[in-house]
Amino acid sequence: MLDAYPEIDHGTPRRESAQEVTLEIDGQQVTVPQGTSLMRAAIDAGVQVPKLCATDSLEPFGSCRLCLVEVEGRKGYPASCTTPAEAGMKVRTQSPRLQELRKGVMELYISDHPLDCLTCGANGNCELQDMAGVTGLRQVRYGVGDQYGGAHHLNSAKDESNPYFTYDPSKCIVCNRCVRACEETQGTFALTISGRGFESRVSAGMDEAFMDSECVSCGACVQACPTATLQEKTVIELGQPEHSVTTTCAYCGVGCGFKAEMKGAEVVRMVPWKNGAANEGHSCVKGRFAWGYATHADRITTPMIRKKITDPWQVVSWEEAIGYAASEFKRIQAQHGRDSIGGITSSRCTNEETYLVQKLVRAAFGNNNVDTCARVCHSPTGYGLKQTLGESAGTQTFKSVEQADVVMVIGANPTDGHPVFASRLKKRLREGAQLIVIDPRRIDLVKSPHIRAAFHLPLRPGTNVAVLTALAHVIVTEGLLAQDYIAERCDAKSFGEWMEFVARPEHSPEATEAVTGVPAADLRGAARLYAGAGNGAIYYGLGVTEHSQGSTAVMAIANLAMATGNVGREGVGVNPLRGQNNVQGSCDMGSFPHELPGYRHVSDLATRTQFEQAWGVAIQPEPGLRIPNMFEAALSGSFKGLYCEGEDIVQSDPNTQHVAAAMMAMECIVVQDLFLNETAKYAHVFLPGSSFLEKDGTFTNAERRISRVRKVMPPKAVYADWEVTQLLSNALGYPMNYGHPEEIMAEIAALTPTFRGVTYRKLDELGSVQWPCNDDAPEGTPIMHIDQFVRGKGRFILTQYVPTDEKVTRRFPLLLTTGRILSQYNVGAQTRRTDNNRWHSEDRLEIHPVDAEDRGIRHGDWVGVQSRAGETVLRAVISERMQPGVVYTTFHFPESGANVITTDSSDWATNCPEYKVTAVQVMPVAQPSEWQQSYSRFNQVQNELLQQRQPADAAAVVGK
Repeated sequence: MLDAYPEIDHGTPRRESAQEVTLEIDGQQVTVPQGTSLMRAAIDAGVQVPKLCATDSLEPFGSCRLCLVEVEGRKGYPASCTTPAEAGMKVRTQSPRLQELRKGVMELYISDHPLDCLTCGANGNCELQDMAGVTGLRQVRYGVGDQYGGAHHLNSAKDESNPYFTYDPSKCIVCNRCVRACEETQGTFALTISGRGFESRVSAGMDEAFMDSECVSCGACVQACPTATLQEKTVIELGQPEHSVTTTCAYCGVGCGFKAEMKGAEVVRMVPWKNGAANEGHSCVKGRFAWGYATHADRITTPMIRKKITDPWQVVSWEEAIGYAASEFKRIQAQHGRDSIGGITSSRCTNEETYLVQKLVRAAFGNNNVDTCARVCHSPTGYGLKQTLGESAGTQTFKSVEQADVVMVIGANPTDGHPVFASRLKKRLREGAQLIVIDPRRIDLVKSPHIRAAFHLPLRPGTNVAVLTALAHVIVTEGLLAQDYIAERCDAKSFGEWMEFVARPEHSPEATEAVTGVPAADLRGAARLYAGAGNGAIYYGLGVTEHSQGSTAVMAIANLAMATGNVGREGVGVNPLRGQNNVQGSCDMGSFPHELPGYRHVSDLATRTQFEQAWGVAIQPEPGLRIPNMFEAALSGSFKGLYCEGEDIVQSDPNTQHVAAAMMAMECIVVQDLFLNETAKYAHVFLPGSSFLEKDGTFTNAERRISRVRKVMPPKAVYADWEVTQLLSNALGYPMNYGHPEEIMAEIAALTPTFRGVTYRKLDELGSVQWPCNDDAPEGTPIMHIDQFVRGKGRFILTQYVPTDEKVTRRFPLLLTTGRILSQYNVGAQTRRTDNNRWHSEDRLEIHPVDAEDRGIRHGDWVGVQSRAGETVLRAVISERMQPGVVYTTFHFPESGANVITTDSSDWATNCPEYKVTAVQVMPVAQPSEWQQSYSRFNQVQNELLQQRQPADAAAVVGK
């Protein structure tokens, strides 16, 4: 299959200008925007200019001297990549003299380059090889290799330290493309050119190995390299791919476009797609390299069943497994009632698959007991933005940040959680935009190469609302409001009440300083900076939503944006950074118990009638159970069965022991996943899942961008996830007979106003679209709320700060907050099965030196972390990134038990857990916690039961 999206490297970036110039290139008249390079103008006109150091993803550099041209009336031979086009120019790209010069340049390159083309990993995809052919180089007059004597680089040692790519300096032509990619595209500045003249070479850090340097393994350098100097180890091992398929990454909510480059059904490498609107050819270590989990030996590819979780797994056919699951669900409902079972959708699955699961629950189960993992991350976003702006989603494109003058990042760590967006943000900051960071921890954005936050407000965990309201206090009392915008766009009554509320003295920075820990002067400065910006943008993450006042904080953010006129155009907006690849989509598809697809309440008769007519069944008008309600109902004996697709609630939900008890209380848990995860260890039926490489469908990213997911290999377990859900529904007696996910999307579009214009054909033609996509916006809506808010007038909501119940005490004097790290993803089920473990192999506890010294803790010590919910043991990392009184950990490894210590406190509106504020004590210990010892024993038993699995039939299991 040929790639449907061929890419052309135009040599230098496109320039935007209202002015155009016309010139002549090789006798052709060419008109281009002012500022366009001669190289770009030539390539746009179909004239190929030889090049090595130039690429359209980087600023022109002019070092390789291959792209020389002749300009009539000018002396010399300027580099076409760095020479701007001018009106009336007459340019020649080919002449005998140019040919001679280019051949001489190539001869010098080849004189210090290994002539191992036939065995080189880049053979067939090497720009140096191509340019040798283009310039007509047939012999090298200068010495090549040791037999000629003299200095050379041919014996330079390779750096194989990185698990994903190799660095072979003997093949480096010092074109600087890798260094420039690290600076311009990634913004890490991990690479440099060390030495001068003949001694010049690319160096990671201070002549360190790549793994010891600040390189983040994004792959930008590998992508930029025109030779085999930096190359993927998979290409070296497998050879050059022979076809590619464009798809969408299945990691974070950025939604990067990738080309899966293939040999048959085997992935050779994942290459970031230049035309991907979310990433524009960039990537991170996860999407670029950590895709090996899809073929990992831990994949369970055969259905299994068991009567009790103390029984060995029995391998059965798909028919037997589906039949057994359906019969158990029917039995439970017959004994315990219609509402005794439910389902959980996945933010890792496609829109189409998620839609089918919620449809199965409502149509086949006959209730609204469906929820999604967004409950525990971004449900406050949906609630808060719906109340204020009228739509449960972010307002902008990621590219919009390039027009921002001031960026406020609150409760998010983009460099770790959303690295491709972070690179775009850092580029804008290097161009002069200013940054405000509101976070208890000193994240990388506070200070890193060539960027520094104007303000870092290190608030105490749990005080987001107090800080946001204090910012509003400054804006109101100092007359920094966008009065005309408010008068035109916002509800006057709610604004008046809000203005009076935030202006009260108790909301001033001085009054709140004792609560928040943020110096009043810094808070006032940050408020003035944001309110005074031409374009002010707010980006937030789980550090906002995962609180007891998560919904309140989201509304406070929306209040700030409306009050300063920062919604409805490029460079502004309210932008939630969604955690998983399809969190937005899972919510869009109706995965909450109170909403049908498109965020329409189940109690609305007209909406319900529309779905009832389409589905041919009655839909209950009352909301069903949320995930926490399911746990409570299970423990009380009224909830007995669960269908869980692609979600690991035992590891990801708070208060692990409480969740495990609820799992034990159920009679039939059906888990559909790639691996036997923590939840599957409590399951009675395991249905193998499919990875994003094995299915067709769509994901919706944090900017509402709907992008295609395309199957590049057959499902290892025969069926894609949507097909498995369909089989289960049919077995339950509710027919689903879709032939392809395109048919499911057609149904979604027919029933969901914001998706009305979405088709696979349109996605194939445009690459992606952002909802709303309908008759009013046939090609999608990049920027929301341009002329008016979706709800009409923007609504200000009072945001009274209510302290969390999680307060420090003498017994628990520290506050624990949690987050992610770059190399690992969410519960780690995917990344832990890749070489990403080389960077981060365990969850650790970051603690400030003062707190560590008080407790006699040294760097690397094992420490017990105890809360009112439980206790676990982690390795200590002493770090001044923390403030005294606050500790921090990640949650990527199940054995670390991060959620054993988080409590069941949750957001008042949505039950989103308060992961970010847990009162704890930390002390040195000598052995694992009691929970960890219990977990180890349970895990060992479950692994043994898995190893004991053997073929059986469902009747034998039922009869046990």
